[in-house]
Amino acid sequence: MDYSQFLYMREELVLIVAIVVLFLADLFFCTDRKSGRGVYNTPLPAILMGLVTIANAVPCCMESFELFGGMYQHTPMMSLVKTVLNLGTLIVFLMSHKWLSREENLVKQGEFYLLVMFTLLGMYFMISSGHFLMFFIGLEMASIPVAALVAYDKYRFTSAEAGAKFILLALFSSALLLYGVSFLYGLTGTLYFEGLATKMTFSYLGVGALLLFIAGMGFKISLVPFHLWTADTYEGAPTTVTGYLSVVSKSSAAFVLFVLLAKLFPTGEYAAAWQTALFWIVIASITIANLFALRQQNIKRFMAFSAISQAGYIVLAIPGTTAQGMTALVFYLLVYMAANLGAFTVMTSVEQSSNQVTIDSYNGLYSTNPKLSFIMTLCLFSLAGIPPFAGFFSKFFVFMAAFNAGQHLLVFIALVNTIISLYYYLLIVKAMYINKSDAPIATFQSDAYSRLALVLCTLGVVGLGIASCVYNYIDAVSLL
Repeated sequence: MDYSQFLYMREELVLIVAIVVLFLADLFFCTDRKSGRGVYNTPLPAILMGLVTIANAVPCCMESFELFGGMYQHTPMMSLVKTVLNLGTLIVFLMSHKWLSREENLVKQGEFYLLVMFTLLGMYFMISSGHFLMFFIGLEMASIPVAALVAYDKYRFTSAEAGAKFILLALFSSALLLYGVSFLYGLTGTLYFEGLATKMTFSYLGVGALLLFIAGMGFKISLVPFHLWTADTYEGAPTTVTGYLSVVSKSSAAFVLFVLLAKLFPTGEYAAAWQTALFWIVIASITIANLFALRQQNIKRFMAFSAISQAGYIVLAIPGTTAQGMTALVFYLLVYMAANLGAFTVMTSVEQSSNQVTIDSYNGLYSTNPKLSFIMTLCLFSLAGIPPFAGFFSKFFVFMAAFNAGQHLLVFIALVNTIISLYYYLLIVKAMYINKSDAPIATFQSDAYSRLALVLCTLGVVGLGIASCVYNYIDAVSLL
């Protein structure tokens, strides 16, 4: 084997170097237990993650290539998606500073950063896989450390319970996915994506394999009816981990689902089968999540059902498997990342300052913390798809891609559900600006790292709706 091929895996190598540096820093750098400050807590991980993002963003190779006999694949779009995931991870590191500075987390800071970066490495392998073996290794590398992150507050019952639920259901979903892959191997005799695409002939066993594969991926993206873990896990996990789960993990799985369906089942009876399945899954995800979101009082459970609904909109770009759909999906992921992480940064700041996680606790927040309330409003408006914020344009492009793919009824149902989502997002805005409270959350100042994360998210929410060059660049890359 030609080991020089490893040198072409630029994104993975840069991330592995950052992981090794953080591992050594965890061994030799100690955080000050009294002040919660040190070289390790946030500055070093954030700087390394920023360097990784910059290194990956440099378009040194705009050509597609394969390594290790086709097991590893590289395209400009894959490199772009990895950069988007890096941005989300960087924001998560920034918003985690105050939480990791708490007394009970000082000795566990290293584990948090390393686990997050290992999950990111798994997502890299999953995105660049050209073989189901490498795909599954990446999938598990991205999933198993997340269970440890969910149970990070191990002495808190809800966190331990959330971690147990996540790992058990993750194992079950992986078993379903592997069962489907075994059917595909039995039908074709290969696990290479290109080989599967050329050898697949229509059979009911193949349809069963396809549905099992969609079920396994549906768990990772939190699509109905594979969503039952989401609310309990989001509520029990630390808020920063919940933000990471809702955006970065979901984004990689959605992109991979699009790519695999486009590669393996682009046309014919199989395409009709998975498009029909996604039709009902999208309707169920958007509708059921919106209705359940109306009933929530815990803001983390509220955001869990919001994430399920947003997953339905993301998958709306997949039917047709066109370059336009790919562009719409990646742009939606970028905008959703900015808006959702902005909202979670505000939630983290409020929780760390007041230990409040209910929607009612946000009553009168504008009177004591107007800046945070304003940023939260921008993020919620973007999630709801209100113009002129970026969320409006991301939804528009997704709807346009689905409409051009012939999914007219599906687009209409999604538009109706957008009105419902606008109502429940406005409930939080109403709580902050209109509802009165005898004891509103006291005025507090967020730490510098959280403020930087909020600045980045606000720029994304506002700027991505104005800077058309971003969408044009994604569109150009999707055609390569």
